[in-house]
Amino acid sequence: MSEEKPISPWNYKPWWCQPWSIVLTGVTIISGSWLLFKTIWLTILVSIPIVMWMGFFVLFWPQLMIRSGILESYKD
Repeated sequence: MSEEKPISPWNYKPWWCQPWSIVLTGVTIISGSWLLFKTIWLTILVSIPIVMWMGFFVLFWPQLMIRSGILESYKD
């Protein structure tokens, strides 16, 4: 009985499009906004689309790729 490893969409993405780099980029932009402007409302305005972008690509996109079955064609 060979146990198959679960398919991970992250195996097919370059280093700059991995979860750690997405989160690091988002946190850096949000922190940079605060450090640059020191205004909470502007930082919140900047953080809303950034958090949505991070949430989509780190949480939803991998599940969509797995459920779509598109990764099955790339299996070795």
